Amino acid sequence: MTTVRAATLELLRSRGVTTVFGNPGSTELPFLQDFPDDFRYVLGLQEAVVVGMADGYAQATGGTALVNLHTAPGVGNAMGAIITAAANHTPMVVTAGQQVRAMMTMEALLTNVDATVLPRPAVKWAYEPPRAQDVPAALARAFHLAETAPRGPVFLSLPMDDFDVELDEAEYAAATAAARRRVHDGTAAAAPAVEALARRLAEAANPVLVTGGAVDAEGAWEAAVALAEHRQLPVWASPIEGRVGFPEDHPLYQGVLPPALAPLAQTLAGHDLVLVVGAPVFRYYPYVPGPVLPDGAELVLLTSDPDEAARAPVGDALVAGLRPTLELLTEVLEKKGGTDGPAAGATTASAAAETAPTAEGAPAADAATEPMSAVDALAAVASAAPPETVWVNESPSNIQAFRDHVRIDRPGSFLMTTGGGLGFGLAAAVGARLGRPDRPVVALVGDGSAQYAITALWTAAAYRVPVTFVIPANREYAILKWFGRFENTPGVPGLDIPGIDLCALARGYGVPAHRATDAAHLAELVAAATTSPDGPVLIVAPITTVPPTL
Repeated sequence: MTTVRAATLELLRSRGVTTVFGNPGSTELPFLQDFPDDFRYVLGLQEAVVVGMADGYAQATGGTALVNLHTAPGVGNAMGAIITAAANHTPMVVTAGQQVRAMMTMEALLTNVDATVLPRPAVKWAYEPPRAQDVPAALARAFHLAETAPRGPVFLSLPMDDFDVELDEAEYAAATAAARRRVHDGTAAAAPAVEALARRLAEAANPVLVTGGAVDAEGAWEAAVALAEHRQLPVWASPIEGRVGFPEDHPLYQGVLPPALAPLAQTLAGHDLVLVVGAPVFRYYPYVPGPVLPDGAELVLLTSDPDEAARAPVGDALVAGLRPTLELLTEVLEKKGGTDGPAAGATTASAAAETAPTAEGAPAADAATEPMSAVDALAAVASAAPPETVWVNESPSNIQAFRDHVRIDRPGSFLMTTGGGLGFGLAAAVGARLGRPDRPVVALVGDGSAQYAITALWTAAAYRVPVTFVIPANREYAILKWFGRFENTPGVPGLDIPGIDLCALARGYGVPAHRATDAAHLAELVAAATTSPDGPVLIVAPITTVPPTL
């Protein structure tokens, strides 16, 4: 007879899920025993790092990541990263061991009391199967829910004595049927709704397109470009997005919208129709009072997330798959005949071209001193990294300098958290490179942010994952100091973090580390690290702070 463990492994194989991210405890050992040779177990030394690696892996591969945590304490340790995965709309199945069923009523040690309540509301669905025989079907359901819009993490609590239970013939047949099922979504919006939107676009005097990270996640880059080019739409990136939804070197690309009400509306002034695709309306921070849209403007949102559509403060919405809907929309517009020139008031030379990176190679040796300016440091990193680089960014105070020097020109090339918490960068970079070993990965992670997931360096070293970690180190929480000035809250303690030897920390985890002396040296180090297949490298770049602007 087949055990629950064997049926579970069969289901995972059938879905191509053979990588497990975890940190094992006693309640997980029965699932992991006799771990099969065709599976890969990726060990993280702390559960938030485990989930962060799975997040980067899922986003890089486009598939669903599988996580195995240690009952309630492990889930508790991972909650910040699970919240981040939810904000990122990352498909992820988070499993956690549970005490044996006979011991749960008396709440023996390691019982996860109210296991399905603990991870809410960060997960789409949380479940503990009532019988061991239901584990395969519950796992299949978890994958379906994680992968259908809006994608995101789900949670399963699995009692440790379930895996040795044997399935009878009927139970095994049910498990096999669950493994074979597939659920498909992402269909185009209804034709009448698309035709109505096409009319509005055709009739608008000066429409504009705003793209979000879901365009990248749903494989809709080419469809977005085709629409923009057909209608000659200026294109803005939605603020605080974890992915890039439009090529930033394209002539129609204008830049990133500011993440505050009044400045965003001012930026869109003069446009009478705003088409937002794959982003919320809008992700704001900080609060700067003002209207959502400029006077005279209307808005239409295309999203695969029903909640995103429902909570938009203005405009109409279509809930549908992004790529097929954009393709149908362009087809309808083409049938109407001809293309419009650049919309009235739109620039023919994009803001992207006007502010394109100026570094045509490594900066001169005298271009920066120690510490470097953030601008010089980012210019150096941008000049040295290969064009096919996947960028992971978690340096909040330097994101503007990054966007000024790096143009994302291909899909799947930029990852950043949209959840607001720290700890994503180091871990996600390791997961992204595990998922895409064919592309170099450069992680720009602030020295403050790095401390939240520093143990990811051990995994990178232990599994020889060739990630280039660049740490712009200003020895402070610079973004908080900026917010303090913006919000007029002087005298806040705990905003300086001197005395951290990041090179020593990295070497302690087995990662070679270097300290850049100037911008030219930094470029040399990045060029060498990104072309080395031998494993991870960490580079510390001491910088001065360049305050962001809205």
